[in-house]
Amino acid sequence: MSFFSKLFSRGPDPKETIRPLWHRLVGLARDPAWYAECKVADTLEGRFDVLSTMIALAMLRFEQDPKTVPASARLTELFVEDMEGQLREAGIGDPTVGKKVGNLVSALGGRTGALREALAQEDNAALAAAMERNITFAEGGSPDCVAEKVRKLSIVIGGLPYDVLLEAELQL
Repeated sequence: MSFFSKLFSRGPDPKETIRPLWHRLVGLARDPAWYAECKVADTLEGRFDVLSTMIALAMLRFEQDPKTVPASARLTELFVEDMEGQLREAGIGDPTVGKKVGNLVSALGGRTGALREALAQEDNAALAAAMERNITFAEGGSPDCVAEKVRKLSIVIGGLPYDVLLEAELQL
């Protein structure tokens, strides 16, 4: 939301309804099980991969109902704000922040598409293959382990009514 929009706005920022879910998705991405059990690389890349996978799962849930599609845009806005802040903290300057954020949003879109296709299939082979392509693993990493966790979380998220999902009571 721009400075002038905030200044002259009469209502609350629409992203605020999504913020608890955003924080919960970040928390899920930080769960040590991804890194200890599944051997996702505990690096910036690996953590980004898991976070963007969590966000993609929520976005796929929002696609299920035309009334909740705008929530996907709000979640993306929070993602962009966070990524921009992270890049600036890392010392990335203004001329390149926009391009780097654009690349990260593109990666999120690609991951969302890959999950949409893979989750539509009943077996975990396609999902494990998608995880192998989209997740940075450490030595001995297990795309099958990630696929199993992603499928379970997808079922949980997909089964929650919108208002309950926004309350962010998700469990891995």
